[in-house]
Amino acid sequence: MGNWANTVRRWSRNIHRDISFLFSGVLVVYAISGIALNHKDSFNSNFDVKKSVYIVGQALPEQQDIKKKDVLLLLEEIGEENQYTKHYFPEKGSLKVFLKGGSNLVVDMASGHAVYEKVTRRPFFSAISRLHYNPGKWWTTFSDIFAISLLVIVLTGFLMMKGRRGLWGIGGIELLIGIAIPLFFLFFW
Repeated sequence: MGNWANTVRRWSRNIHRDISFLFSGVLVVYAISGIALNHKDSFNSNFDVKKSVYIVGQALPEQQDIKKKDVLLLLEEIGEENQYTKHYFPEKGSLKVFLKGGSNLVVDMASGHAVYEKVTRRPFFSAISRLHYNPGKWWTTFSDIFAISLLVIVLTGFLMMKGRRGLWGIGGIELLIGIAIPLFFLFFW
């Protein structure tokens, strides 16, 4: 029995080590994007939104006389004249201009007070965060392989340790605590 158990532990260590190294990079990417997604209320992982306030440097025509050329002149002040998509008046005296990529400009026609909201994509965070939303069939297949590999890592970890630090000792208690934590948050928090 002792020789068989040692062989199983040795194989477990080798499998555990190799699969752990292989998937460590995936875990790092998931961890970083998971932290970003957990804090959506204070950090937008997909877009960086910057607001700037300024006073329009030119006299504006009356609302009914505003044409696209007038709006393009407003956009020149912020260097966005080539990003125009459309404009409208959400309420009397307020001009809203939509720009490509989600940016916008809102101008109070009477005071010339303008708020420019520039939206730019965060290339790294938006790409890795997308993985949490299952971007395609290929990712589903890879994620299934990854999940099975995590189970193999866990099972080989159980088999590597023996005695009071193993599954039937402190390791088992830690396992039960690890299972209880997410269940507690799911059902009682």
